[in-house]
Amino acid sequence: MQLKTVLKGVGILALGLALTACGSSSAGSTPEAIKEKGKLVVATSPDYAPFEFQTLIDGKNQVVGADISLAQDIADELGVELEVSTMSFDNVLTSVAGGKADLALAGLSKTPEREEVVTFSDSYYENGRVLLVRAEDKESLKDLESFKGKKVAAQKGTLEEQLAKEQVASAELVSLQAMGEAINELVAGKVDAVAIDEAVALGYVSQNNKLAISEAALKTQETVGTAVAMQKDNKELQEVVNKVIAKVKKDGSYDKYLEEASKYTVVEE
Repeated sequence: MQLKTVLKGVGILALGLALTACGSSSAGSTPEAIKEKGKLVVATSPDYAPFEFQTLIDGKNQVVGADISLAQDIADELGVELEVSTMSFDNVLTSVAGGKADLALAGLSKTPEREEVVTFSDSYYENGRVLLVRAEDKESLKDLESFKGKKVAAQKGTLEEQLAKEQVASAELVSLQAMGEAINELVAGKVDAVAIDEAVALGYVSQNNKLAISEAALKTQETVGTAVAMQKDNKELQEVVNKVIAKVKKDGSYDKYLEEASKYTVVEE
C-alpha cells in the first residue's frame, strides 16, 4: 500500500507558487523589506495534509493546503508574490530564525519552548491530538495503558512527538522524518499507532476504512494552538499576520481551506 496525495480540482488550491530549496535568503523580514523585494518567503514541510502537501498539477509539482492558502492571503495583504520554501519539519523554525524565510506555516503549535527562538502570531487553528491506529486494533487500544510495549510513531520535532514521549511512556517511540512515512509504517503493520493532529487523522480515516482514531486521546494545554512563526520580536510583521488571521477566522475562510484540502488526501492500495 502506498500513500499519495491527489488534487481533484486544478483551480481550487493551486496558487501558482514558486517552489525553492531551503537555501533561499531574505535581506529582511519587516513588511517594508518584504514589499521592497516583492515576495514573501514562507517555509513549510509539505507532508502534512490537509495543512500543506504536494501534488502534481499540469505535470508540475505544487504545494497546496490550508496553510498555503493562508500564506497566499498574507502575501496578498502585503501586495507581494508568494514563494514557498520546502524543507523537513525540523528545519522550518531554523529557517525563519536564521532569516532564510520570512514566515513559517507548517501546522506549527505555539509552545513556550519555541517562543524562546521565534515570535508567533495569534492562533489560527485549535484542535486535539490523537492516536491513529489500524481499525482492527481500535477496540484493543482504547486507553493509553493499552499501548504498553507497542510502537507509536510520530514526526520528528513535532508537538505530537513530545506528547507521545511524555504520555505514552510505556510504548516504544518511533520518530520519523515525514508524516507520510509514519502512516505507511502504520498501514504496513510496522508500528501500532501514529501520534497525529486530529484534523490530519480525520483526513486519513475518511479515505481509508482500515484506519481509525483511538479513544485514547493525547492531552494538550488549552493555550496550545496552531500559529505562524516569524523572526523574534518582528512586531510589525506580526501585526500584519494577525490582521489576516482575524479576518479568515471571522469569515470562516480557514475552515473552508481545511475542508477543501481534506478531500485531496488519498491512501491508495
